[in-house]
Amino acid sequence: MQPNYHPTLKSLVLIGGGHSHAIILRLLGKNPIPGLSLTLITPDQYTPYSGMLPGHIAGFYNYTECHIFLQNLCKLAHAELYLDQVIGLDLQNHQVLCASRPAVDFDILSIDIGSTPAKLSVSGAAEYTIAAKPVAQLLEHWYKLQKTVVKNPQKQLSIGIVGGGAGGVELALSMQAGLQRLEIKNLELHLFQRSGELMPNHHLSVRRIMEGILINKDVKLHLSESVCQVAPRDDKLEIKCESGLVVNCDQVFWVTQASAPDWVKNSGIGTDEKGFILVDDNLQSVTHSHIFAAGDIATMINYHLPKAGVFAVRQGKPLYDNLRRMILGKSLKPYKPQTAYLSLISTGDGRALATRGNFTLPPHQLLWNWKDCIDRRFMAQFQ
Repeated sequence: MQPNYHPTLKSLVLIGGGHSHAIILRLLGKNPIPGLSLTLITPDQYTPYSGMLPGHIAGFYNYTECHIFLQNLCKLAHAELYLDQVIGLDLQNHQVLCASRPAVDFDILSIDIGSTPAKLSVSGAAEYTIAAKPVAQLLEHWYKLQKTVVKNPQKQLSIGIVGGGAGGVELALSMQAGLQRLEIKNLELHLFQRSGELMPNHHLSVRRIMEGILINKDVKLHLSESVCQVAPRDDKLEIKCESGLVVNCDQVFWVTQASAPDWVKNSGIGTDEKGFILVDDNLQSVTHSHIFAAGDIATMINYHLPKAGVFAVRQGKPLYDNLRRMILGKSLKPYKPQTAYLSLISTGDGRALATRGNFTLPPHQLLWNWKDCIDRRFMAQFQ
């Protein structure tokens, strides 16, 4: 562990426009630190709010309702905004390496870049499938698909979704709802899950309810099926499974377990076996005390947390407090995440299911209204 790093000239660089960093920019805008040089490096000036994304795909929200405009937040916080892709870190010289601009110096660094689905091990997945993250890329393909459907709503359309966790299930239901709004007549949805059950990180009651909903909505479930190859076949994509099952689809969306970008793994910061940055209770790197991380890219060493947007939101304020404390030379405060947390899962049809620990409420319109209210309130703070 390096000694606590208290520079005289303080430059704070934020990599990524995730939920935690959006909260930090808002709080620094309200309570600026005199003399602080603040920079945000992110490839996109709009950052999606994960809680509203399924609703956007299903057609309940427009683009601006579910995206935070980072340029406005940077103006509020008097921060430099560099729209660029980070490709590495030079830890010896305290620099962030970017794809298109000179290296950016930092005294204190915070990383909140989310994660991307792991798909490199499956033949053809990287070339022929659409990853659920980055979201900007997913939405680009989704809008194209909608335009195609509008031109010919009678045409048979088959979509494959690989990954039956909460993300894959919500994506399947919201895509189905979004396409049905466009009055598509011949839609077939296939959902592939490696294990025998959907949403393995959720309580049994949630798994059973969601499986029943998917079956009722005529989503074709392929449980205990490991996809081993995706390849073009005529004008379709052929999905091959280890069992020998073969399904042909027009488009394939990839929503499997999260992974970290290579530049993080190769940076020299301490990471877990999947490349996520190991942080202590202060959200501080266990190997480099002047580096912090939050959201999906961080793995808290003392808590087993799922990669879920709810934690990126909850970590925003504690991360802000500790960055502020470090800049001002004060001792840091540990963050204790809730182990049981409320999860509201949309079903694509104006209803949502609520679950917390072992307690589950089946899908209802009132629960969707509640979720909608929470999400809109969260977004209102960034307007």
